[in-house]
Amino acid sequence: MTKDLYKKREENFAKLAATLEAKHLRFSVIRLICFMAAIGLAIYIFSNWGAWAGILFCLFFLLAFAKFVFWHQGIKREQQHHEFLAKTNENEIKYLNYETVEFDGGKNFINTAHPYSVDLDIFGDYSVFQYSSRCATAIGKETFARFLQEGTTVEEIYQRQEAVKELKDKLDWRQHFQAYGMAAADDIRYVDALRSWLDDPPFMLNNSGLKLMLWLVPLWVIATIYICVHFSLPFFFGLLLVVSLPAFILKKTVEQVNETHNRTTHAEKMLAYYAGMIATVEAEDFDAPKLKMLRSQFIADVHNASASIKRLSYIIAQLNLRYNAFAILINLFCLWDLQWVLRLERWKEKEREHLPNWFDSLAEMEALVSMATLYYNNPDWNFPEVVAEGNFEAVTLGHPLLAADKRVCNDLAMPTHGHIKLITGSNMAGKSTFLRTVGLNIVLAMSGSAVCAKQMKTPLLRVYTSMRTQDALHESTSSFYAELKRLKVIIEAVENGDNIFFLLDEILKGTNSRDRHTGSKALISQLIKSRGAGLIATHDLELGKLEAKSAGTVENLCLEVAVKGSELIFDYKVKKGVSQSFNATHLMKNMGIRIE
Repeated sequence: MTKDLYKKREENFAKLAATLEAKHLRFSVIRLICFMAAIGLAIYIFSNWGAWAGILFCLFFLLAFAKFVFWHQGIKREQQHHEFLAKTNENEIKYLNYETVEFDGGKNFINTAHPYSVDLDIFGDYSVFQYSSRCATAIGKETFARFLQEGTTVEEIYQRQEAVKELKDKLDWRQHFQAYGMAAADDIRYVDALRSWLDDPPFMLNNSGLKLMLWLVPLWVIATIYICVHFSLPFFFGLLLVVSLPAFILKKTVEQVNETHNRTTHAEKMLAYYAGMIATVEAEDFDAPKLKMLRSQFIADVHNASASIKRLSYIIAQLNLRYNAFAILINLFCLWDLQWVLRLERWKEKEREHLPNWFDSLAEMEALVSMATLYYNNPDWNFPEVVAEGNFEAVTLGHPLLAADKRVCNDLAMPTHGHIKLITGSNMAGKSTFLRTVGLNIVLAMSGSAVCAKQMKTPLLRVYTSMRTQDALHESTSSFYAELKRLKVIIEAVENGDNIFFLLDEILKGTNSRDRHTGSKALISQLIKSRGAGLIATHDLELGKLEAKSAGTVENLCLEVAVKGSELIFDYKVKKGVSQSFNATHLMKNMGIRIE
């Protein structure tokens, strides 16, 4: 049903975009005809009614024509917006079909040293970020990535949950917000440069001499031109006299102007689209405290943030005229660059403290919209109960990146202090997938998102994993030593912190079976003594004997496989006990390896 709704909306928005495009083309022809007719009419008026009548007509026409052009450009903007709305719905259909590879996977956020993001497929192709992010701006992506990588408080989690619940039902608003963002061709470097500019000291604002020159230079140019004409001075001498003062001032200030321009130039269009997104937030009413707080950041003063940011974009656009080949003429006549640098500095003096807050609020709104869309697309998901302390309990827990018709769900309940569940099972039985299922849902819960479960209760947990350790050739490090380093990080986290939940897959796999068994027992013992909790998947069935001696701190779980003739049957259901099924030799036979 959700997919049908997206398809209908895509068709409607695409039809509206096509109508607007046809309208824009029609008025493009009318615009050209009007301009050509005005030229002819102006010539006629100049010829028959005199210069003053012609000048008045030209002024009136230019004002009317400018208004017509602005209205005409508005049609183009509306067309583009509806095209983005159609694209938004087309993309949602792809997300529902798990065709996400063309979308941003957040590869620039991959950090191999992070406690869990690599092992749990948080970023990259076919990742949580790629499936759930609806952030169009660079700052939004950064914030959503932070939500998925960093923990927060119970209070903040519940505030985000309330915000996501409200945004879920605002489908039309969410998509308009996303569509405005899709036009924003921004880059985090542009944002960083703008933030740096905010900290730069002004060089025009407090310089009364330069501000006086902004008035004197136009008078100087007019006066010297009059002198040159009146006294018939030689052309080159007159030209030198006219440009001497403005050229001197421009030369003295060019480095400072260049510095300001370099920090702001790329932000022009980016800010214009940010303003459109913020205006969408300003115009909406919200009930959730988190959403009301974010909106209040934009409307706290007598003026709205969207208008102020749009003004900043306009000022930068005027400064960007220095790219024009004829900019030197207006610079020499009125110190154009300095005029707009002064306006930039006045804007900065007024809004320096506000702009970072506006960026942060916009980015957080994008992150919440992403989680709301994820919840809307998965109505069978639910919000977890998050408590300060307690056990972990989940009913019908599924992998968030598997389609509902392919997902096998399991229940899990366990203490989160001094308890380990050992998971045994044959190859391909689903041990690693189960570990990721638990880990991903905890990460989603800690971010404030809905989770892929019928019910879930969890304390605040910090996830640590050791599942995909690899050699580091640049450090001359073997995969075994890399795993030991990873385990050391986990041990230190358990010993130094509370609420650490670890997921370990085939620990010490890079050594012989005797060393692996001895080392694994020692590690499990140390983790339990340190009050650690988590899941350990292993092929070492001998470790299953630890349950009997553990006084309840170790429990065996398994995933079994059934063999029917030449076929292997996996049910991916977690059961109590130690695995009794083996399939390695069966798989090798199927691959053509002769087993004697």
